[in-house]
Amino acid sequence: MVSLMSELEPPDSFHLSAAIGWMDLGNPIEARNELRQISGRYRENSEVLETEWRVHAALRSWDTACEVAQRQTKVAPDHPAGWINQSYALHELKKTQEAFDELSPLVEKFPKVSVIYYNLACYACQLGDEEAAKKHLALAIKFRDKDEVKEMALADSDLKPLWEHIKSL
Repeated sequence: MVSLMSELEPPDSFHLSAAIGWMDLGNPIEARNELRQISGRYRENSEVLETEWRVHAALRSWDTACEVAQRQTKVAPDHPAGWINQSYALHELKKTQEAFDELSPLVEKFPKVSVIYYNLACYACQLGDEEAAKKHLALAIKFRDKDEVKEMALADSDLKPLWEHIKSL
């Protein structure tokens, strides 16, 4: 994500840095505590929102994560992170068809963002459309290192029905 931390002034910038640090250390509770100390005028900063989304995702608070992602899409509609986060949260909420439908049109807006294709592959696979999943996975590989995508896909239970296919890529 484009860093907007420079827009934050102390002490808010310190709280955001601390929240990011806590997330990097695997402690979303402390990260959330730091985010709560950021003043209201910075609550819609895109980096604050991205960190807040990461916190709720780590806590598996998918309804809240989805709400945060929707705010991200409003603050930064020309950046893919909010859209990706929103579809991921929808998928985790067992709204996979909605996740797929919301993310699909974004391939036109962000045609070289590998994670969009990768997530579409996961959603298609979970929806039982293995051919579409293979197509999206091939596009994910086109825009990212093949071995990296394969390794990720072979560890992703959403793509389990395709693991034999993925091994042969």
